[in-house]
Amino acid sequence: MIKEIRKSIGRVKKMEKILDRLNMLTSLAESSLDSGKNIKKLQAYQSKVAELEKYYSTPEWKKDFDLDEQGAFPSTLKRGVLSEDGIYDALEINREIMEKLNEK
Repeated sequence: MIKEIRKSIGRVKKMEKILDRLNMLTSLAESSLDSGKNIKKLQAYQSKVAELEKYYSTPEWKKDFDLDEQGAFPSTLKRGVLSEDGIYDALEINREIMEKLNEK
């Protein structure tokens, strides 16, 4: 069980970094959609976004969520990626920005 928890913690940390960077990039892109530099960074990040989206739709996310609900993770672990609304909203904002870019 300890090995499983460690594996989940590693996964949460990895996905949390992706989510944090996505939130930063979408915020920059939204504040200046005409800024080519920020848009290019967000576009280049789409493979990581796909990785995050895949994680969110797999049993691994649910397992990590359940372990968190059981109190198996340390209280210091940043876990915004386990917030259903947080991850959904970040992915939706990214989708909207990408759609706007494709319309141009």
